[in-house]
Amino acid sequence: MVFINTVKFVILSLALCASLQNINAEEVHVVGGDFGWAIPLGGPIFYDDWASLQDFEVGDILTFNFTNGEQDVARVTKEAYLSCNTTNPISLKNTSLANFTLDVAGADYYFTSTLDNHCFKGQKLAIHVPGPREPLNYTVGDKLGWVVPPGGESEYEAWAYNKLFLIGDTLVFYYINGTQDVAVVTKEVYEKCETNNTVAVYKSSPTRIILNTTGEYFFTSTYTDHCALGQKLAINVTVNSSTGTALSPAEALSPTTNIGPSASALSPFSSAPSMVPFGYMVTIVSFGFAFII
Repeated sequence: MVFINTVKFVILSLALCASLQNINAEEVHVVGGDFGWAIPLGGPIFYDDWASLQDFEVGDILTFNFTNGEQDVARVTKEAYLSCNTTNPISLKNTSLANFTLDVAGADYYFTSTLDNHCFKGQKLAIHVPGPREPLNYTVGDKLGWVVPPGGESEYEAWAYNKLFLIGDTLVFYYINGTQDVAVVTKEVYEKCETNNTVAVYKSSPTRIILNTTGEYFFTSTYTDHCALGQKLAINVTVNSSTGTALSPAEALSPTTNIGPSASALSPFSSAPSMVPFGYMVTIVSFGFAFII
């Protein structure tokens, strides 16, 4: 009997690995972690605590891992969740592994079990998927502003390093008129500091540039040696998770202050679907075979 249960566990572990490996999503969240989807000993606070440690985004997957025939998972309304009324769920799955895609930004999702008293005993989960954040204004260089940096180009690299630039954000360049300008350039011009060929040049502070296409943006100054001395900035712009389709480069280049990267000159941002690490798969399978030994 122990051997049969162990074999079932190994098969379930392999199924979990295969399921996670085949899901091309931002992130896969296995509900309850190692505990899985069952009646928790500590009541509903168990799943509340688990959810509080997760960062949910649109496109993520919730995976419910449970023993078939002993559990099910129902997506329900908020009212049904609060009252544990499971007679009319939005959807119901009774086969593990059960996957739910979080496909709506700014939405609340509620899950429980339809089996007797499971909801009342704490087998319930409520999560919130944040909506897209509001556009931000970034002051380039912060207090330093837009000048020839004393520490060279690494100062602007450090400024941009920990920032997430999204479509709709605005870069604000502060400088003294007549001593600086802001040039939007291609990657090649940025790297070689040949500023006689620019996409656009702005000479009035503060210069506000709206980031309205995805991809890489490159900025420098056309003043003599300013680029070579480190007055240059490179950033990468990504899509706000649910802002819709980005503008094409042609649309973005129409207004003078709404500059987007040229499709031919700048490399577009790309991201591969996240994959479950192989080491994680090996850990699960090894744990299962340990029971046999």
